[in-house]
Amino acid sequence: MPDKKPGLSRRRLRPRHGLTSIQFRDLVARALDSVPEPFAGALDDVAVVVEDAPSPQQRRELGLGPGDDVYGVFEGVSRTEWASDWAVIPNKITLFRIALGEDFEDHAELEHEVRVTVLHELGHYLGIDESRLHELGVD
Repeated sequence: MPDKKPGLSRRRLRPRHGLTSIQFRDLVARALDSVPEPFAGALDDVAVVVEDAPSPQQRRELGLGPGDDVYGVFEGVSRTEWASDWAVIPNKITLFRIALGEDFEDHAELEHEVRVTVLHELGHYLGIDESRLHELGVD
């Protein structure tokens, strides 16, 4: 079996954690509420949404193969790359409920990973690269 890309997981059709979409969104809300200042202020400039799985377009853009998935993705322009003469592009963090639920069956572990995923994708919005996110423990 070939090595998986970092952050990728194998996916089942239904997460094992047993949470409803509303309960999962509550986990996301708690993760957002736990983001410390000054980073929490950055959340005013980025939408955070929950989807079951990546769209076909997201799968193509991320280079996901069959059965591969991600926990989250930041789409937009990071603060370090944005220029004043650019058109405003909506920034969005998407968390993928099925992949997270499949890989983290235990409620406490799932809640922890949702928070790590929020921080990881927020880090991308702030212009932090993968290696630095790894050093910070949000990978």
